Amino acid sequence: MNQNLIFIPMLTHILLIFSLYIRLGIVKSRAVKAGSVDRNKAALNTKAWPDSVVKVSNNIGNQFESPMLFYGLTVIFYLTNNVNDVVIILMGIYAASRYVHAYVHVTSNYVPFRYKAFLVGMLILLGLSIWQLLNLILSI
Repeated sequence: MNQNLIFIPMLTHILLIFSLYIRLGIVKSRAVKAGSVDRNKAALNTKAWPDSVVKVSNNIGNQFESPMLFYGLTVIFYLTNNVNDVVIILMGIYAASRYVHAYVHVTSNYVPFRYKAFLVGMLILLGLSIWQLLNLILSI
């Protein structure tokens, strides 16, 4: 198995973050053109922007919370040579859950759907953390 494949889900998540920054630029530009933001207030308070901007901005912040666990686990699995098909598939599902979470967050922001996507991702990370911990303990 090619251990380097573990980085594909991580890179897809990084692409999600870049796409959110692009979307943020677009919605901010629209808000400024529409005159729906006081630029002086918005310079000091991100909540002064319209909801469409705040949703994207908040979601970008979310992409640097639990995904840090994902990045850490990716590196740990790689460094310990514990990468296998199951790990790559689960990491891929985690990355997909972040896409679903981001889509719901920046569109309808319907919290029950958003929470389900978040929960799927977190349970995968928890399972992978336990799996990796057991692999390390059993290898001692």
